[in-house]
Amino acid sequence: MKTINEVKMLAAKQGLTLTYVAKYLSEKLNKEITLDNLSKKLRADTIRYSDMKIIAQALNTELIFKETN
Repeated sequence: MKTINEVKMLAAKQGLTLTYVAKYLSEKLNKEITLDNLSKKLRADTIRYSDMKIIAQALNTELIFKETN
């Protein structure tokens, strides 16, 4: 599944939008993150891990690395 679809799905479960996520990122990073810019990064799978951690906070979720067998 593409990153953008996963983020959209998680946002929808929280009753949030990508616009909210972009604004949240802007506040946390102290720089303007537009909806268009965020969407492009998510579609191209070029978003930074550090940004994904902030997105997880915005969506009240956490990123987990889990060892597999």
